Amino acid sequence: MRRETSQIIEGGPVAAPSVIPVNRPGLGIALLIGALGFFTLMDAAAKHLGTGYHPAQVVWARFVVNAALLALIFRSRLPRLIRARQPGLQLARALMQLATVILFFWAIRHVGLAEAAALTDLNPVLITLGAALFLGEKLGPRRLIGIAVSFVGAMIIIRPGAGVFEPAALLALAAAFTYAGGALLTRAVRFDSTATSLIWSALVGSIVTSLALPFVWTPIEAQDIWAFVACGALGTVGQALLIRAFSMAEAGTLAPFGYLGLIFSSIWGWLFFDQLPDRWTISGALVIVVAGLYVWARERHSHEAQ
Repeated sequence: MRRETSQIIEGGPVAAPSVIPVNRPGLGIALLIGALGFFTLMDAAAKHLGTGYHPAQVVWARFVVNAALLALIFRSRLPRLIRARQPGLQLARALMQLATVILFFWAIRHVGLAEAAALTDLNPVLITLGAALFLGEKLGPRRLIGIAVSFVGAMIIIRPGAGVFEPAALLALAAAFTYAGGALLTRAVRFDSTATSLIWSALVGSIVTSLALPFVWTPIEAQDIWAFVACGALGTVGQALLIRAFSMAEAGTLAPFGYLGLIFSSIWGWLFFDQLPDRWTISGALVIVVAGLYVWARERHSHEAQ
């Protein structure tokens, strides 16, 4: 899902290139925009399926197709790549990512793509907070302000206590927290390649959702097969483009463009579901974006000062 794109802000190693970086920022930005398009289209396909199928079944298709494509891509190298040096961390990270996908796919059954995307774009500031709490990274007053402001933006979108409050929005908010947990675990995975991390995510997601599948299975209608395949294929292509983008440009260069996913989600929501974000969603999203970019700017400034 498009939550992978939040690594644009925090520069997690899951998005780190597996080749020596080439300084071609224009191409890197173009590849990133393509990744955002594929990820948000995957979300749209999942939302389409969510009206007739249990979210766990949709998530199962997303990971199984992903695993099949990765197995095809890596073929002869698969036995070597699947051997992780930090299997415990890989398992925990993969479970967090699985929880993120389930929560997000469940949320978009009931709320618009733009609303869910805006809430989960709390990721960068949550990762900053989590890094301070659990990894011992410095958390100054300016970053605390950015974190507080981003939560104000989330409350503007959710509007707790208002008559229009949709409880499912809390699932998207929870997805932001589980994604942040997965990103922090990703930072801790220091000895495995990007390919190994991708394979573990796909396999763990496939195995866990396959265990749950008998309890939620609904026969797949012929006209929906394309959407199930699209969920996995679009996510795989999006990941590949994202990794390639990071091989062409620095994370700091790509960071501001990560929020274009909000625009893509709004477009797909309007085209496919006749859903346009209301003024509250737009206002809250702007607050979150400003807070996230502020935190990113502080991170960049801190790194340059070192």
